[in-house]
Amino acid sequence: MKSNRYPSLLRHANLITLTDDSDYGIIRDGALLIDQRHRIAWLGPDKNLPAGTTAEMEIDCRRHWITPGLIDCHTHLVYAGNRGDEFAQRLEGISYAEIAARGGGINSTVKATRAASFAELLDSAVNRVRTLAAEGVTRIEIKSGYGLNLDTERRMLQVARAIAERVGIKTHSTFLGAHALPPEFSNNADGYIEHICTAMLPSLAAEGLIDAVDGFCESIGFSTAQIEQVFRTAQRLNLPVKLHAEQLSNQHGASLVARYGGLSADHLEYLDAAGVQAMAQAGTVATLLPGAFYYLRETRLPPIASLREHQVPMAIATDHNPGTSPLLSLLTAMNMGCVLFQMTPLEALLGVTRHAAKALGAEHECGTLEVGKQAELACWDIDQPVDLVYALGHNPYSPIIPAQS
Repeated sequence: MKSNRYPSLLRHANLITLTDDSDYGIIRDGALLIDQRHRIAWLGPDKNLPAGTTAEMEIDCRRHWITPGLIDCHTHLVYAGNRGDEFAQRLEGISYAEIAARGGGINSTVKATRAASFAELLDSAVNRVRTLAAEGVTRIEIKSGYGLNLDTERRMLQVARAIAERVGIKTHSTFLGAHALPPEFSNNADGYIEHICTAMLPSLAAEGLIDAVDGFCESIGFSTAQIEQVFRTAQRLNLPVKLHAEQLSNQHGASLVARYGGLSADHLEYLDAAGVQAMAQAGTVATLLPGAFYYLRETRLPPIASLREHQVPMAIATDHNPGTSPLLSLLTAMNMGCVLFQMTPLEALLGVTRHAAKALGAEHECGTLEVGKQAELACWDIDQPVDLVYALGHNPYSPIIPAQS
């Protein structure tokens, strides 16, 4: 270390480093130094703190537990409108596909979002993000996809960028133009995909608004051939890809996104063995979304055992959206991952830290406690790591860590 004086020093904390997939990597009664770039400069047992080290701010963590900040790597947080009526319809037995065919679903949110101003979208999204941040979330992926035209998609992505400044949280903006067919292109899906590839995607990429490109590959969404057109365009623009895949049926989207070296394939209830193997070979993360599974009352589970066997990293996210997962608690999503999908508590925590970072292409910046990584941290008043997923509805987050200035 070049200097013995640092902006922040955390002492007497139990550190959960998560530097290995096989255990929590616990350092009891640990210390952690944060440098001027808000990166981790040193961590280890408190008794091994280098002699003469001082800090402008020294915090006694009182044996609280520190993890990497939680990462919600799949959300649709920017939108307008309310779809509570669809919730009531589904309780009466009407399927998601039937609701969409009647003019509900994504397109009902598109209508409301197109009518909303930048300020309206920002204010509502900031409230949602603050709810997540109050549970230790320090980084969030936010998708567009409720505009389905250039102006509204641009506005959504601009809002996603503005959230970072308003809340002080890192955001990743994902272009999801291929989310649903807009009314202007009724019965002309190929025409809409062409419009995405020739007009929307190049324009928004040139404006620096896109970190990744996503699509909805499904019988009620877009075909693998149509999604591949979008991926080819993203590839030409040097943008990474990810995909909503195998949620309601097996369209072989996971194999497609793996072929393009995709960051993640998400949902995956109908993922087959070939898709698992393709993801394993490509290093594509399986992002599991138990909130949507629960909310839609699905019964087919993602192939967790096969993903484990092939060592496919498994992330967990809220999938917050107004129609199929209005979930604003990543801690609850972790619990659901354990109870509904039979993941272990360690897998759940890795799923919202180390593996979620990989799903965003940010594994070199965050997701574990390591020297050189961003000091995106969360502090918890718990007795043991399993407590983060054990008590449903309890928030043990303890905001004593200095935020990045």
